[in-house]
Amino acid sequence: MGLVAALVRSSFLVNAVYAQAGREHGLTPQQGQLLCVLMAQPYGMGELCTMLGLAKSSLTGLVDRTENNGLVRREPDPRDSRAVRVALTSRGARLADRFYTEACRRIDQLPAALDETERDTLAGLLGSVVRDNKVPVVFVEPDQGTAAHC
Repeated sequence: MGLVAALVRSSFLVNAVYAQAGREHGLTPQQGQLLCVLMAQPYGMGELCTMLGLAKSSLTGLVDRTENNGLVRREPDPRDSRAVRVALTSRGARLADRFYTEACRRIDQLPAALDETERDTLAGLLGSVVRDNKVPVVFVEPDQGTAAHC
């Protein structure tokens, strides 16, 4: 299999696992992404648009639906009285933690056939691709807490 096919097919594989974990927790994949991003800290709407790759109207709808489910709240931005930040509610934080733990467990199983050296090599290579392309931080590194990000 060539590089392009491998990368595209692996992204479909990860997305499918992520979506399945979300469904089991009553979340759409986009809501799961939003909750995972907000685990680190509250963010402004503009920051979330960039991180999630969404248009403002799409993000507004996503935040509205997630807020209506009691998982996030809008709060004033202390740096700009005209802006709001989106933060997890206590219920949202608990659900985010459960979803995150399950998604990480499942994704970690995907390369189960690789030995430790191969896994480290794969992580290093993919990490280089992500960093070189300046992919926004959207998922906290599972084994290092909130200090490091994927």
